[in-house]
Amino acid sequence: MSNDEEKQEKRGFKVEDRRRFSESGEARSEAADGSPTSSDSTSAPPPSEATAAPASSAEPRRPEPPPMDLNFSTFVISLSTQALAHLGEIENPIDGRLTVDLGAAKQLIDILGILKDKTKGNLDATEAGLLDKVLYDLRLCYVERVRSHSNKA
Repeated sequence: MSNDEEKQEKRGFKVEDRRRFSESGEARSEAADGSPTSSDSTSAPPPSEATAAPASSAEPRRPEPPPMDLNFSTFVISLSTQALAHLGEIENPIDGRLTVDLGAAKQLIDILGILKDKTKGNLDATEAGLLDKVLYDLRLCYVERVRSHSNKA
């Protein structure tokens, strides 16, 4: 190798595709060192240390959430959990306090009601039952919370 080629090699960079899935959505097999065996090296590089958040930032780094099984039931439970947090039934995951925001809770309950109307006839028995039960419980909790707030005022 000539001197010029060595300088080019030191200054340049190599792009490796480290994504777990190929463009067609299939899982890539990995080599023993953990790197993909695919020779596709034309896509964008993984985020570098320079673009990542600095390690000395004031906020502690939050752990990555576990992968979720994305389906309709998970979506319904996610919305209902948010509504419960706004109703003050469960702690707010961000600050760990019980807070009540009846407007936000009502909006989420209404969204679940819209989902029920729009998906009528397209859900299996388990999904329909879950949506019915969640809506019943949230509406009951909402009414109780509104009554308790009006009694305090």
